[in-house]
Amino acid sequence: MYTYEYERIQMHYGFGFAGAEVEVTGYREVIDRRAKEGWRYVGYLPAGQLRGSGYISQMDLIFEKEV
Repeated sequence: MYTYEYERIQMHYGFGFAGAEVEVTGYREVIDRRAKEGWRYVGYLPAGQLRGSGYISQMDLIFEKEV
């Protein structure tokens, strides 16, 4: 049997020469930290969306551990 935990991260949007730019920071550190704690990264789900544009504003990283 597995247990699951979720950790929310923020997406950051800006505008550059090519139009909208997306920056996601901190996800590698979260995944590495969870791995050291015995968790396995299994995926993500969009958790928030910006009105009007439809861009994803938040994501939940999903981790599992066998119990």
